Amino acid sequence: MLDRKILGEVLDTALKRGGDFADIFIEKRVTTLVACEENRIERIKSGLDIGAGIRVLYGDTTAYAYTNKITKEELTNLADIVSRAAKHGGGEIKVNLQKIAPDTKPMAEILPTEVSIDDKVAVVETVNKAARAVDARIKQVMVVYGDVVQDVTIANSLGRWVEDQRVRTRLAVNAIAADGEQIQTGFESVGATQGFELMRNYDCAGLGQAAANRAIAMLEAKPAPAGKMAVVMAGEAGGTMVHEACGHGLEADLVQKGMSVYAGRKGEMVASELVTVVDDGTIPGKYGTLRFDDEGFPAQKTTLIEKGILKNYMYDYLTATRDKVTPTGNGRRESFEHKPIPRMRNTYIAPGKDDPDSIIKSIKNGLLVRKMGGGQVNTVNGDFVFDVAEGYLIKDGEIAHAVRGATLTGNGPQVLQMVDMVGSDLGFTIGTCGKDGQGAPVSDAQPTIRIPEIVVGGTAHEAAAGPRLRRGEQGAASPVSWRIRRL
Repeated sequence: MLDRKILGEVLDTALKRGGDFADIFIEKRVTTLVACEENRIERIKSGLDIGAGIRVLYGDTTAYAYTNKITKEELTNLADIVSRAAKHGGGEIKVNLQKIAPDTKPMAEILPTEVSIDDKVAVVETVNKAARAVDARIKQVMVVYGDVVQDVTIANSLGRWVEDQRVRTRLAVNAIAADGEQIQTGFESVGATQGFELMRNYDCAGLGQAAANRAIAMLEAKPAPAGKMAVVMAGEAGGTMVHEACGHGLEADLVQKGMSVYAGRKGEMVASELVTVVDDGTIPGKYGTLRFDDEGFPAQKTTLIEKGILKNYMYDYLTATRDKVTPTGNGRRESFEHKPIPRMRNTYIAPGKDDPDSIIKSIKNGLLVRKMGGGQVNTVNGDFVFDVAEGYLIKDGEIAHAVRGATLTGNGPQVLQMVDMVGSDLGFTIGTCGKDGQGAPVSDAQPTIRIPEIVVGGTAHEAAAGPRLRRGEQGAASPVSWRIRRL
């Protein structure tokens, strides 16, 4: 977008009054959204966003400003503004930028920008039709297709200069079933760092059918029982548990602020020896994958917990500098309008050695979680409450009838310490994770795991589960992370 000489001069200006570090993030983002509701296409939206953000770090001070004008004059003026964060005065700075070439293999085989809107509408209509055909009790279906092609230029005062293209495509469906006064929903989504080939190669109609079948299954389900019981979380349930109850607490900014239950615990046993937790930005095609983070550092595979022992946190440049460690490639931002912060990418519990079916057979009485819903977690103490979108009772090692209205209430570190069987499978889900007012595309995963005892809320939920965290009651000192899945 801008050549090396201009980028270097802008960074020089940003540091002319001193400062410890400066960077510039420039992006051109092309997006498309197609939404179907009420059995018709309700919205078709496309957009082009172009802008740049410039940041200066000086001690514990961060100055950040952004603009929609990508000109040398505008960026130089912006750099002069943020340079005022440095108080001690500076000198002549000459940043020596060295271009770091990304993997030459493109993320997309078929760029979404080269696909007609009619083809995208056809995908949405196919999903809508398939979901509605499942059962007459499917009363409403909402389908959303979205894609983004993001071209970025990132340069910083360490001399790193990156130009890269990121492509993401996603499809989500929410089916609503009703029978009398009973209403249930079923949600399914697919997304990847791929182009429109994802839609060509994926069974899009099957996605709609799966969502509708879940809604019908929950419509016919019996109310969930309440109390303490064994829980098997299937691999297909995805990694909402590890993302919320564990992942956010391992982001270095929360750790350094003392707002994480994992603060100061490197080297300690924080989970069962069967549990290894990884955040990996390099897995081909996954929704949270990137070649470089939004500070220009390479994505990498970071082992956070290894055989139960806390090994590492997720760092951006600022938090890594404070801890005198190397950034892990977790500096991410929603757009040029936001400064980077430590964020997850593809976070998962590593597969174990147990056969998933044998884990279910080992349970005399318990709950099988096939799909997780939304929830909340207090990162300070690890307490969480999660909804179960699809669950089944287990009786004498066999899957019995479906149950609805179940919730899981517990403490993340305690639950991870109790895990006593870990399956050899691994199931991913996608989402948009919200933190500090920013959304970031992520995926998370887990194998089938057995938790010997956890509080399940159901028909006697309030009596059995005890106090439940509710939105607005957590207080300023108790940050709660919400799992956000945008249609």
